[in-house]
Amino acid sequence: MLKQYLLLKPYLKQHWYRYLLGIIFLFITNAGQMAIPQTIRRSINHISQGNIDTSKILHWMLYMLGFALVVTLGRIAWRHYIQGASRRIERDLRGKVFQHLLQLGREFYGTMKTGDIMARLTNDMHHIRMATGMALVAFMDGLFMTLFILIILFRSYPKLTWLLILPLPLLTLLILLVGPYLGKLFRAVQKGYSGISNSAQETLSGIRLIKSFQREDFALKRFQKQNDKYIQANLGLVRVWGMFNPLIMALSGITSFLLLRYGGEMVLKGTLLPGDFVAIMSYMGMLIWPMMGMGFTINVLQRGAASLERINEILQKQPAITDAPQALETVPRGDLQIDQVEFHYPGSQEQVLKNLSLTIPQGSTLGVLGRTGSGKTTLIELFSRLWEPQQGIISIGGKDIAQYTLEALRASTALVPQDSFLFSETIGYNLRFGNLKAMDKEVQKAMEATTIDRDLKNFPLGTETLVGEKGVTLSGGQKQRICLARALLMDREILILDDALSAVDTRTEEIILEALKTYRKNKTTILISHRYSTLKQADSIIVLEDGRITAQGSHSSLIDQEGFYREIYQLQRLEENS
Repeated sequence: MLKQYLLLKPYLKQHWYRYLLGIIFLFITNAGQMAIPQTIRRSINHISQGNIDTSKILHWMLYMLGFALVVTLGRIAWRHYIQGASRRIERDLRGKVFQHLLQLGREFYGTMKTGDIMARLTNDMHHIRMATGMALVAFMDGLFMTLFILIILFRSYPKLTWLLILPLPLLTLLILLVGPYLGKLFRAVQKGYSGISNSAQETLSGIRLIKSFQREDFALKRFQKQNDKYIQANLGLVRVWGMFNPLIMALSGITSFLLLRYGGEMVLKGTLLPGDFVAIMSYMGMLIWPMMGMGFTINVLQRGAASLERINEILQKQPAITDAPQALETVPRGDLQIDQVEFHYPGSQEQVLKNLSLTIPQGSTLGVLGRTGSGKTTLIELFSRLWEPQQGIISIGGKDIAQYTLEALRASTALVPQDSFLFSETIGYNLRFGNLKAMDKEVQKAMEATTIDRDLKNFPLGTETLVGEKGVTLSGGQKQRICLARALLMDREILILDDALSAVDTRTEEIILEALKTYRKNKTTILISHRYSTLKQADSIIVLEDGRITAQGSHSSLIDQEGFYREIYQLQRLEENS
């Protein structure tokens, strides 16, 4: 368990002074609590002897009020420092994990589900906060109070104290036996929480598909299955943990019984004063919290260890693609060259790209046509080093793209995928996402180039219109054009449109492509499409089939050749004329 907590070492060092102040105030609080029974002891003994001195009683009452004030202020202070430190650790660790997630590549997100990640960033972080806050309080509180209460009791009532603490070794044995088993149960609960989170996230993300296929019953059963797994894991934990506190209370009850039996007898015999009996009872009552606090501490620490293990699983994942030593930080410019590139996805031996070579002159427009699975999307992902080729070199301006930092390389490229993604913000926010400093005039120019400005007339709030989650309130064509305008505002050296106008009618597409010629003058553009009407605007077109370039040339030259391009052209012409 301690191995998992090594992750928190730098954070504990950072906030050591908060913990130190918190522990000092915690000791002050405990000291005030332990002083109160002594005041009660003196006052009861004084009254029991028949010497009622009003001034002394008032004096002791003021003492009790003073100690109560110390306890109150001390409790406020230790909560401020210790819980404040634990919340800062939670914040910093969550930020570190999120930053790490941003650096991880496609290979990680291909295996880790979104719901599971969300569970680790929320529920697991909560348990880590409890482990670095209340667990420390329970441990230090229990240790301090147990130690000093036993010292007070042994010094004043040694024989009776030996009798009263007989049940305590049973508590220690119980903790040693149950502790390791609790850790396994907590991990099962956390796994169940991830499952239920992932099921909910996937269902809500695909709610339109579920409704359109009338699969609500299936989604409910799927969620209920995860829900049942989660509840069963919790019940398994409750069955064990549910016995823990009652056993502690039973041991406390045995201690109280022994005190009443033998301490009461001593009072009747006159060997123990009534005030001392009440003080001992108060101290034994105070020992109940340390006994329960020990179980609470183990509970919270086991949960925290299980959560830290799950957080470590993310932090130990390293991005497969990183910057080379002394990588160039300048944004690459120049001709884009692909030289004998071969690629297959991790875990598969099937070649997606096979000995592929191509030169795209700077400032030109390249069209790409290919069947599904021909390697089009894979090729453009290699340009930004989302994947690394197993063989061959991709270079810009004569320099291998691996010589540039990832930040510099990706600052040269803007991608507009077919599956448009918009944030749950305003249209204006989504437009400026890639260029927060864009002027209103620049935004207007980009909207005019993509014709989205025409649609804004139908929205009363214009660019301040909220688009809903993933742009749910917009049509497919509107989302694609907003994404294209966003990419144009980024003003990158290379713009890639991966079937990014598939939801736009051919007339609007023609207007957009004509505008792009002016907007993208002297900059490289790559058009991936299944429409010949899109591709014919390119300076050069390649046909990808089975990871190879099987044809290359202009629109007019390719329709004169036998092959896939002419087949697509003829089919689409027939559709237009029908």
